[in-house]
Amino acid sequence: MIFPKELKYSKTHEWIRFEDETTAYIGITDYAQSELGDLVFVNLPQEGDDVAMGEPFADVESVKAVSDVISPVSGTVSEVNEILADEPQMMNESPYEAWFVKVTDISEQEELMDAEAYEAFVQENN
Repeated sequence: MIFPKELKYSKTHEWIRFEDETTAYIGITDYAQSELGDLVFVNLPQEGDDVAMGEPFADVESVKAVSDVISPVSGTVSEVNEILADEPQMMNESPYEAWFVKVTDISEQEELMDAEAYEAFVQENN
């Protein structure tokens, strides 16, 4: 299991990479994709949509189930990774490169964990 140190993590297994204090990319963690199994579909928001901290903004479908992707921040979607719509397997192959959205105008964020704390959280809850 991979836990890149430059990222922050949520308790709902999303990662977030900040460009600056008000702009970030969001995806799902290696742990999340491994628990879900082979991902076959992703339902993404549109550019300009607002996301709210703690609320679903996308969902992923695997061979096992459909799962919500929860936003760790509140802000506005400024970019959507459309490649995932055609290549959902990227979320399994490279979860830390397969970002879902770029969010700008971040107004609030949940308490995020660093890589060490997230790794401990995963081990505790497994």
